[in-house]
Amino acid sequence: MSDYEIVYSDDPNFKKRCKTCGKFPCACPKASDLKPLDHTLKVRLEKNARGGKTVTVVFELPVNNPYFEDLTKKLKSLCGTGGTFKDNRIEIQGDHREKIKGHLERLGFKVKLAGG
Repeated sequence: MSDYEIVYSDDPNFKKRCKTCGKFPCACPKASDLKPLDHTLKVRLEKNARGGKTVTVVFELPVNNPYFEDLTKKLKSLCGTGGTFKDNRIEIQGDHREKIKGHLERLGFKVKLAGG
């Protein structure tokens, strides 16, 4: 959807539109539509613009926000730390590349460690 908010619409299905994709019926991909073997995820460590704190970032994710929001919760629990899912990236506080890589591979994803 766009950056502005619609004030009035004569479309009878307007209130039924999906909040994520803006379509009726919803066209968002379902968790069951995701095939892990078809995707290669990249994991890297970042320190820039974070006040010296280290963050493990999983990026180049396929578009499936509900699935990856749930995966973020599981990775935070696995690592015992905080994190977030934003801008189609998973960010986990601390250096947990090996744990995350192992977990993603168990789920069936191909994983590459990126960066130095």
